[in-house]
Amino acid sequence: MNSFEGKIAVVTGGGTGMGRALVRQLARAGCHVAACDVITENLDETMSLAREESPGVQISDHYCDVGVESDIKKFANEVREVHDTKHINLLFNNAGIGGGGSFVVGDRDEWERTFAICWSGVYWNTREFLPLLLESDEGHIINTSSVNGFWASLGPGISHTSYSAAKFAVKGFSESLITDLRLNAPHINVSVVMPGHIGTSIAINSGRILGNDALGGMTDKALEEVKQRWIDAGMPVQNESLEQIRERMLESRQSFRDNAPTSADQAAEIILTGVREKRWRILVGMDAHLLDARVRQDPETVYDETFSMQMVRQNSGS
Repeated sequence: MNSFEGKIAVVTGGGTGMGRALVRQLARAGCHVAACDVITENLDETMSLAREESPGVQISDHYCDVGVESDIKKFANEVREVHDTKHINLLFNNAGIGGGGSFVVGDRDEWERTFAICWSGVYWNTREFLPLLLESDEGHIINTSSVNGFWASLGPGISHTSYSAAKFAVKGFSESLITDLRLNAPHINVSVVMPGHIGTSIAINSGRILGNDALGGMTDKALEEVKQRWIDAGMPVQNESLEQIRERMLESRQSFRDNAPTSADQAAEIILTGVREKRWRILVGMDAHLLDARVRQDPETVYDETFSMQMVRQNSGS
């Protein structure tokens, strides 16, 4: 797909981060866009920016919780009606949250909610929009996995099970579609996107969606649990109050967004270039490339305690 002009794209998680950047860049390229999100004020801001920049294309906004199948069905029907179409060309399964760290001692509802958004949403959305892709003259499915789709860790001392399991599923599903589409729908391509650390609000939005917003949604009990996990991991927070723990969490989430090596706009450019080049595997960020190479080099050692320290030194160039 050398040009996006006149095409129709669907983008989940379009309210912030890479989703917002994709909506804006696609629209500037002359593509009509249907975007959804579960946080409506974020999506409203995306719409305002995109419509002001690209008045010549149709851009529609839709409320959709991709972790709920009935919401996705409603979203697909709205796209058909609002865009008056029987086809789409591009499906960006971008929405995701972080959460469900521990399978052993974590909250089951949070684990399953995270997994539903990060994996089931990709599956359900692809099922629902596949008939519209089949009706197109050319189509492309773009599924956002993660570096945690090939390395199921955030380092020693941090459980990361639900998100990693979901992102491994997204990667495997995408790769399995390569042959399936080639045999049964050769006009449709598929790409799996594996970003490293991208400057997005995923950490802040995840807290809002899971009900543990560091701005005030977490209970004292939940904060006590966070504090104890940090103490167990060796952090010197024994004498800090729960309000200080809350502030640390907020600072960490903001730092994740503001101090990333790759911006959301840069990530979207990399993704769209990969789509134009029909690449099935799109690594985003130098850290993603470094981690991928290191995991492939010696997969048996990547969960050893020394591995993360080695990667930190490699990423910093020291």
